[in-house]
Amino acid sequence: MRCPFCGAEDTKVTDSRDSADAEIRRRRECEKCAKRFTTYERIEQHPLVVIKKDGRREGFSRDKLLGGIIKSCQKRDVSAEKMEEAAREIENVLRNEDTSEVPSGTIGGLVAKKLKKLDKVAYIRFASIYKDFEDVADFEKEIESIRK
Repeated sequence: MRCPFCGAEDTKVTDSRDSADAEIRRRRECEKCAKRFTTYERIEQHPLVVIKKDGRREGFSRDKLLGGIIKSCQKRDVSAEKMEEAAREIENVLRNEDTSEVPSGTIGGLVAKKLKKLDKVAYIRFASIYKDFEDVADFEKEIESIRK
């Protein structure tokens, strides 16, 4: 493993632990500059393909999923850990399905459900795009459904 600080090739593992969802967390130390850093090893899984509304297909991107969650939670009191955990849980649900192709609407539904539990305002922000709100009445209906 190359050191991210000085680029040296020689690093040693100082601690190794199982992390959530079949990940291994390794604490490493560079033998040249003595700085420490963390790496994660993840089991390579089958590729997921997202079927977009217009029929196009593109590879699943965890970064894109997390980016949507972060954008919805912007300026809200939701920790980065909670957002990362939500993305990880959604990805796990998708990977545990019997298919490698997932409609984008399925992903949107999972994100909406997760955001509804995390933060109501973040949920409304996401729902306005996911459900394609056209006017204020759509917002009012969704807010009313949350209140019930």
